[in-house]
Amino acid sequence: MKFADLGLSEDLLKSVTDAGYDTPTPIQAQAIPAVLMMKDLIGIAQTGTGKTAGFVLPMIDILAHGRRRALMPRSLILEPTRELAAQVAENFEKYGKNHDLKMALLIGGVQMGDQVKALQDGVDVLIATPGRLMDLFERGKILLTGCDLLVIDEADRMLDMGFIPDIETICSKLPAQRQTLLFSATMPPPIKKLADKFLSNPKYIEVARPASNNTSIAQFKVPVASRAKREVLRHLLRTDNVSTAIIFANRKTTVRELAKSLQRHGFSAGEIHGDMDQSARNAELQKFKDGVISILCASDVAARGIDVKGVSHVFNFDTPWHPDDYVHRIGRTGRGGATGRAFTLVSPEDAEAIDNVEKLTKGKIPEMKVELEGREVRAPREDRAPREDRAPREDREDRKPRNRRDREERPAREERPARDERPAREERPAREERPVREERARPEPRRAEPRQERYDDRRHQPSEPPSKPGEWNGPIPGFLGVSAL
Repeated sequence: MKFADLGLSEDLLKSVTDAGYDTPTPIQAQAIPAVLMMKDLIGIAQTGTGKTAGFVLPMIDILAHGRRRALMPRSLILEPTRELAAQVAENFEKYGKNHDLKMALLIGGVQMGDQVKALQDGVDVLIATPGRLMDLFERGKILLTGCDLLVIDEADRMLDMGFIPDIETICSKLPAQRQTLLFSATMPPPIKKLADKFLSNPKYIEVARPASNNTSIAQFKVPVASRAKREVLRHLLRTDNVSTAIIFANRKTTVRELAKSLQRHGFSAGEIHGDMDQSARNAELQKFKDGVISILCASDVAARGIDVKGVSHVFNFDTPWHPDDYVHRIGRTGRGGATGRAFTLVSPEDAEAIDNVEKLTKGKIPEMKVELEGREVRAPREDRAPREDRAPREDREDRKPRNRRDREERPAREERPARDERPAREERPAREERPVREERARPEPRRAEPRQERYDDRRHQPSEPPSKPGEWNGPIPGFLGVSAL
């Protein structure tokens, strides 16, 4: 089957041919005719199978007829991450170059001014992350009543990032009569519930069983001690014919430290994670695409947003906490029919996580032993022999003594002389008695002097009358402010 057999317009077919594509992938071959027939659709396919073109191509032909209005986008595409939104925008620019369609990108990490201006001019396609879209909607900068086509991309990732309540709110603001397309790599029960609520009699397309991984990717798990992970990673980067590689870690701090460690050992490595602003993330990703750096250390925020051709290897420095993320991580290699290799470093702490991955993918990942300079990397603790199978402690000849001196040189405890036979210690001379200090005579306490006669402060006169009639006992005239008579 060719793209010309799917009912696309001539202008669109020319854009597809100019992009170098002739044969559609299975998900494209089944999804494009259904979308052109204006049906609701549920598309389940693993990452890297062409889901993006599966809804971008028919949307361009549908939106070719119509008129755009200010603040009212005609179609809406929801993406979980900025990288995925930018990737979809690149597809619209590439395939819609022969159509007069305007597009706006609403993502966080950038200023709102240009985004609001684009909405005021009117757009045909609005590509947004839920957070920024809800922010502009609450500010009254966008109206969703004119949106007739909704695409929910990477729905399972939306679930992992906690966007399902926002999606339900957005869907309630859209017209009831609309076309809704839902694409996902997996189909957990909450996504099934969301589809039953907001899709009307959808067509179900599944080109691969849920949570299956790409058969063109050779996968390996490497048992390794936690402290030896970086050494094993550097060994694989040097010996496994790596041209370009993406290394995933669970924590942003681990991503930063890993990138710096690789740079110190001579590797051209970069980093991309959620703590970086959008311009810095775009710059690092562009360096990786241009070949300026050959290794990109990333967190799961970029697992589904990196679409770079020719990635030969994917390394899971940490086993992902969510099993679904494993499928999306390794899907960064082996894209477009190419082959790839994926390695997962499994420490004892990752035992439960790797078991969940193998349960989800319904298959055991082959194990690879790695030797460093003639010595095998220490296996996880649970793979070693149990303690009861080992030789008893007292039978081990190579056991070192606990103290520096050999215990055999010391006399046995029973050979030591008894306490009664030991020589008595020399008695110390008795201490000379110190002379008793003479007690000093304490001074007698001072006796309180008799109180003086109390005077009346108001009249400056004694409280008792004169002893003799006519005798003056008051203050001297002219003294203390009293004028002479």
